[in-house]
Amino acid sequence: MTAQDSTASTAPSIDYQFRDDADVIAFARQHVGARYPAFATAEELQVEEIGDGNINYVYRVCTPDRSASVIVKQGLPWVRIIGESWPLSLVRVRIEAETLQFEADCAPDLVPALHHFDEARSAIVMEDIGDHRNLRHAFLERASLPRLGEQMGRFLATTLYRSSDLALDAHDKKARVARFINPDQCKITEDLFFIDPFCDHERNSINPALRADAEALWQDAALKVEVAELKQRFLSAPEALLHGDLHAGSIFVLEDSTKVIDPEFGFFGPAGFDIGSWLAALWLAACAHTELEGEQGDKRDYVAQLRAQAVASWESFAREYREQAADTPDASFAAPGVAERLLARMLRDALGYAGCELIRRTVGLAHILELESISDEATRARAERRALALGRELIMVRESLSDIDSIDAIDALVARHLA
Repeated sequence: MTAQDSTASTAPSIDYQFRDDADVIAFARQHVGARYPAFATAEELQVEEIGDGNINYVYRVCTPDRSASVIVKQGLPWVRIIGESWPLSLVRVRIEAETLQFEADCAPDLVPALHHFDEARSAIVMEDIGDHRNLRHAFLERASLPRLGEQMGRFLATTLYRSSDLALDAHDKKARVARFINPDQCKITEDLFFIDPFCDHERNSINPALRADAEALWQDAALKVEVAELKQRFLSAPEALLHGDLHAGSIFVLEDSTKVIDPEFGFFGPAGFDIGSWLAALWLAACAHTELEGEQGDKRDYVAQLRAQAVASWESFAREYREQAADTPDASFAAPGVAERLLARMLRDALGYAGCELIRRTVGLAHILELESISDEATRARAERRALALGRELIMVRESLSDIDSIDAIDALVARHLA
């Protein structure tokens, strides 16, 4: 649509909210005109609303021929699809902008460029990566992504190392921890990861064919103790600046390119949380592909590819992290064996958080497209049971698989659940 046919939003109105398409266009022209000359000279620009729109407004602003385009994202002080009954602090928009800029400083090829952040309007202007496609859809199409694991490992290693005590001066690190306190977004994670899936909560969404499995999970006292320990680490271990929501929906890809978006859940937490979230994204897709339509051989091959991507991700992460840690300016952390000890702890945490992600994406509120694309409930339940069983075992045995050279044993465990 163009500025001439824009329509007013039906959402509650607030003073800074974009009034119409013309307002969005004026904002984009003001802040990227120098970078995109076509924005300053074009008589007419177009606006389309994109994204799922659950929390924020996201717009593409482009020339009619799409030769130049940017993304404008605006946050509201509540969850957009629910309204004022679910308030959210606007600090998340600043945190998203600053996290995105930090990630760009670490790995500029793996995130969209941040063009502008306007705190008064709670709005961000960033590079349009519309030539990439969402990783969830790439998974569904069984796309070959030969560099995905290596690139995600590098993204995790650079962002997690460069925001850690090994890289930062102690005063700088503490100041950053304070600046990235993000309580509303963290509370969402705390509830959806560590509480709802492990009880009969009204927010849960459960396949009727999986109901008995969910009820057995809720009675698993030993599992709940382990999950409580993982939650305590999440609440109290500010090891590094996390993306905080690193699922397949936050990643866009081409065959040889990866872009990570939407770090509005950013905060300082346990490094293993981001690693585990990413590994779980691969393993969840693998669970789905055991039952998605297609030739049996094609399905087996793609499941094997996804497992290989998980192995490549950890190997890339560990290699990059070791290389960076070798240059730490802190004498304590430079001692032989320290980096290996830290990597082992991160892997232990990653397995636990991956297990929580597998479980919550199966019986919690927010499911994934890969599993939801299996239309038959009984068939989908078979894939979901794999995710539940794999998630539980990862949580329960993470201590015995925390040696940094145990990635082959971890892959064997995953393979057993996918057979």
